[in-house]
Amino acid sequence: MDSSGRPVVVVLHGTDRPPPMPGIERRATVRYSTGPLLSATLPGADVLFVWDSRANGLSDALPAATGLRWAHAAGASARHLPIPRLHAAGVTVTSARGVFDEPMAEYVLSLVLAFAKDLPATMRLQQRRVWAHRETERLAGAHALVVGSGPIGRAIGRKLRAVGVSVSAVGRAARPRDPDLGDVVGMADLRRALAAADYVILATPLTPDTAGLIDENALRAMKPTARLVNISRGGLVVLPDLIDALDKGELAGAALNVFADEPLPKSSPLWDLPDVVISPHMAGDVKGWRDELVRLFADNLDRYLAGEPLINVIPPGATG
Repeated sequence: MDSSGRPVVVVLHGTDRPPPMPGIERRATVRYSTGPLLSATLPGADVLFVWDSRANGLSDALPAATGLRWAHAAGASARHLPIPRLHAAGVTVTSARGVFDEPMAEYVLSLVLAFAKDLPATMRLQQRRVWAHRETERLAGAHALVVGSGPIGRAIGRKLRAVGVSVSAVGRAARPRDPDLGDVVGMADLRRALAAADYVILATPLTPDTAGLIDENALRAMKPTARLVNISRGGLVVLPDLIDALDKGELAGAALNVFADEPLPKSSPLWDLPDVVISPHMAGDVKGWRDELVRLFADNLDRYLAGEPLINVIPPGATG
């Protein structure tokens, strides 16, 4: 608390700062900080609002956060925060889970539709002023495998089922007849599940267990007519293996919104492959998303000030 009894909120940001927060600044003393200055900014802080998607400097500065009680990540997860250390220090950790679920599901639906209706080729032909009639695919009756059974995966499942796509999923625990995701199998059954899918949607976090999940063996398990869509993390896919499969015609296409190294280098052969859709990490970024992130934090701040339970709390032992 500051000398007037108001909570002290530190906002950790990078070059991109949050939009104006006058409502929050009326209720709390707000300090803005980048990673290199965080150690000097954290002493006396009650709340940390992590706007920086990489949480730069937080791990090194954490010893200075002696009075910190709550840390909030402005993202779908808080995996970029040192969650075990925060929990060990008695700090409650929350995230902006839910803000991006529907926008990301809409983006996936748009990509699946684009593949089924051959829209990338239509745009290329239009630019060349070529009139080339083709037949396209029905989306109804296709099968999608959603790799990841969290909130974003569920939203994707609902969107695809609404247009007649049958859905199954891969998650941590197997369970039949999930209302959003159909039959869910465990990661150990990934290869078998891949073989039945027309669309493989990656919506699972990047962890030591999922790094390089889609490699040469996984790609060989997929149908040559299947398409891969990644809106989660670039490290899930071994790019040289994917490029090789696309070059050889062993996979019909891929839509990639995330990459291990961003921006994607101009030298990457992915730019020139005709059946690849590349987007710059924008699947969840709809107009107004920054304001929505601030509104969610402001709502949680009201709960904090009133002594009410916070929403989107990450429990001890969870990874975010």
